[in-house]
This record gives sequence, structure tokens and C-alpha cells, in this order.
Amino acid sequence: MNLSLYSVNAFLILDAEGHRVLAKYYRPKGHPQGESKDLLSLKDQRAFEKGLWQKTKKPGADIILYDGRLAVFRHSLDLIFYIIGGATENEIMLYSALTAFSDAVHLLLRNQVEKRAVLENLDMVLLCLDETIDDGIIVETDSTTIASRVSRPKADTTEIVINEQTIMNAYQTVREKVQQRIQQL
Repeated sequence: MNLSLYSVNAFLILDAEGHRVLAKYYRPKGHPQGESKDLLSLKDQRAFEKGLWQKTKKPGADIILYDGRLAVFRHSLDLIFYIIGGATENEIMLYSALTAFSDAVHLLLRNQVEKRAVLENLDMVLLCLDETIDDGIIVETDSTTIASRVSRPKADTTEIVINEQTIMNAYQTVREKVQQRIQQL
């Protein structure tokens, strides 16, 4: 039984041809099992991703055990989102984190989650990922919370600019109101 908070080994986004769009591998030095020695080189990572894509390129399942790791994945148009965990990890927790991330990205990109849109908005996608998983620890599983933390604030068009003219206008308005009150008495 794994009682560690470190549950995610990697997060991947692969396109329809199996090419990497985004990849983030986790194994911090503070991990209870020590720093991992596998999938350190780019060659090993690419080989793992290629084999994983071969097994998951057709929609149908959501969770597989591949190369001694639990892979939870979700298809979205021409992309596949993956969360990779250890073989003993809780697949429901991994799946809920993947669903939250995917739904948050759908909210932020207005349901246009395709390779081009993800690459154009890579900053928001990475922020979504960081809000969902921090150093291999799942920190948030609510998509609306993730999206609200990541979304860009809207420009305030009713911004009040205080300068000498606006102060004079306010003074004039107050003076006129006071004069009207005095005349009414």
C-alpha cells in the first residue's frame, strides 16, 4: 500500500501521430522511494511515449497498465492526455486529476482543445497543469477552481481615472447640490 502523496510520475500530451506536445516527468528528491533512475534520458522518455501511444491510440479504454506503470488517459480531438503513476497508485484519484485538468483546459480554451489551440495557449495549459499537479502531488481535482486560478483577468473598461479634471467636476457637482438645498430652505 502506497501512503505517499507523490502519486504522479509523469504527465503527457501526445498528438494523433504520437508526437510529444507536452511532457512533464516528476520524481522529486524528497520522494520516499528516492530519486528515480528510469526515464531520465530523452531517448528513454521518447521510447516510453511511443510504446504508450501504440497501446492507447484508439479510443476505448481509459486506464491501462503499461511497462509497470499505471497510465490513465483521455482522448480529445487530435490529442491524448495522460497521467502516469506507479502500478500501486489509486487509479480513481489519477483519473479524477486527469478529468479535472482536461475539463479546466476545455473551459479555458472554450472547447477548442486541439493541437494548434494547445500550442497557442501553452502558457495557460502549463498553469493548469501546475494548479493540478505540483511536483508529482495532486493538489486540485476541481476543474472550475483550476480554471478560475488560471484564467486571465478581464480588462476593466470602467476604470476610474482620478485627475485634476475629475476632482474639479466633483467639486462643481457638490457645490451645485449645496446651492440647490440652500435655495429650497
